Amino acid sequence: MIGRLRGELLAIAPPVLLVEVHGVGYEVEVPLSLLAELPPPGQPITLITHLHISDSAHTLYGFMHASQRELFRKLMKVSGIGAKLALAILSGINPAQFAATIQAADVQALTRIPGVGKKTAERLVMEMRDQLQLSSDPNSAVLTNAPSGAVAEASSALQQLGYKQSEAERIIRSVAADGMTTEAMIRAALQTLGSQR
Repeated sequence: MIGRLRGELLAIAPPVLLVEVHGVGYEVEVPLSLLAELPPPGQPITLITHLHISDSAHTLYGFMHASQRELFRKLMKVSGIGAKLALAILSGINPAQFAATIQAADVQALTRIPGVGKKTAERLVMEMRDQLQLSSDPNSAVLTNAPSGAVAEASSALQQLGYKQSEAERIIRSVAADGMTTEAMIRAALQTLGSQR
């Protein structure tokens, strides 16, 4: 699996980029929303990638942020959504907007994305509502089964205290807020757990 590319951006032919890494040119498909963040051709670039293998092709998809790739992978797990439609969704909406739209169950907003019909939008809301949390970072949609940073550390600390992983992650996510340290999350979680007993 190719997880990251770092090299020289040779050419931009939306949605495909040509990136040279040690003399090898990789064609990488990217969301159209990413084009504004690209350096000019001839400059170095780092992309977080996902290699998609199908019967007809091996396609490399690229993203600037890990959360974009995580959302891309989550979208492909929704029935009826393949890599092309997942890329189209990321082209039409950033991860934070997507999470907010899903949480609000705004089917109409989702249908404004090219390629997303009403049934697909309804399926997205139904299957992804419990998998995303809101974030103030436009390039981030916090995936509830993929804790990161302070959330992961706090969850791990609770597990070491004897709590099950699912319970630890659930309680940490319920108390977590922007800017909270690991220690603050642990304290808040323990207070909440103490009040439930």
